[in-house]
Amino acid sequence: MTNAQKNYAFLRTATAATRDQILEAIGGHYGITRSEVQDEVTGADAEHLLDYLTGSVRTATSLLMRRAGLA
Repeated sequence: MTNAQKNYAFLRTATAATRDQILEAIGGHYGITRSEVQDEVTGADAEHLLDYLTGSVRTATSLLMRRAGLA
């Protein structure tokens, strides 16, 4: 499974609140829109979702991704 596929699968199954928090954290860090974030993390050249995150959002996302078998 590619990073793009893992990221897509995780974001699709995450709660709306979790998904919003992750996308806002990435968008705020990189200064891009939510739409641009979604394109970036699910595009063909996507890195693992955790590579886009920092701090407590990264830690929480890591735990959720491990629980979902997508880490």
